[in-house]
Amino acid sequence: MENHPTALSIIHSENLTHALPDKVILITGCSSGLGAATARALSKTNATLFLAVRDIPKARHVLADLLAPASDSDSNPTSDEDGKPSTPTPTSQGEIRLLHMDLASLSSIRRAVNEFLSQSDKLNVLINNGGVMATPEGRTEDGFETQFGTNHLGHFLLFELLRPVLLRSVTPGFHSRVVAVTSSAHRKSGIRFGDLHFDEGPYDPALAYAQSKTANIYMMNEIERRFGGRGLHGLSVHPGLIFTGLQKFVDDGVLEEWRKPGMKSHLKTEEQGAATVVLAAVGREWEGKGGKYLEDCRESELAKPGCRTVDPGYAMHIWDRESAEKLWEESRRLVGLRENQDSSDI
Repeated sequence: MENHPTALSIIHSENLTHALPDKVILITGCSSGLGAATARALSKTNATLFLAVRDIPKARHVLADLLAPASDSDSNPTSDEDGKPSTPTPTSQGEIRLLHMDLASLSSIRRAVNEFLSQSDKLNVLINNGGVMATPEGRTEDGFETQFGTNHLGHFLLFELLRPVLLRSVTPGFHSRVVAVTSSAHRKSGIRFGDLHFDEGPYDPALAYAQSKTANIYMMNEIERRFGGRGLHGLSVHPGLIFTGLQKFVDDGVLEEWRKPGMKSHLKTEEQGAATVVLAAVGREWEGKGGKYLEDCRESELAKPGCRTVDPGYAMHIWDRESAEKLWEESRRLVGLRENQDSSDI
């Protein structure tokens, strides 16, 4: 773990401490793990952070070091799931606001976006970090397989609803960015177009997770293809092997394999895992670029045959443009966007 850079070291090496007071960043899944570490590092840039979480009380506890006590003087609070004000927090690191958002609920995402847009007319960076892993078979509120619905479709709708403000926020000196936290697990599965939700065959939690991670990558590649020329870019990031609450449903045998002595060099802390996420989000070397798969703070390469989950590299199927386009259109249909309907019309 000692040899990996941390998210905060990226902020320092990029000379970004207090350097982004005019930028707005929205991050999903910030009440624990990688998302919390990402938020802590980016708070040092003085950007305004909107942290989207499913559990507001948990987020307040985990992020207590960033969130100041609620103030009755605030005239424009952000709402939590109970309708109680979650006060914007002026700090030395920049303003921080919590948004209640359940990625497994399309209606919750729409409410959160409306709340965000009532608070900000700008969005420079969207980080799709929230998600679930290897969950038991289940369905989201809208009837989608849990992992595909939460990890991909939830973020897809979020992006489509925020796309107009992301495009409006583009400037010559700072293009807008969308960063997807994906995984090397994508190598295990492409998109099962004939059975996206495992309705026809037996449910496999590992394959369902892998499919959702490939979907994340396809989405970033399509963002780059469709909107890169207008200054809106998409990057995929594999943060590495990190032990967080995300693995609570992972098979014990797999976890034991990951804990073997020979795996130590592959393990990262949450802060180290967040380094590549932060680099993709605000690093100067990625200004105006997208459609790439990053890990260990650099662009990755094709995985070697027979590689292990912890080994670097991407699968060749992530560059399948036809599948990426097909998934985009199917995703629009599934989240309720009509053909040729602009997200600003919703």
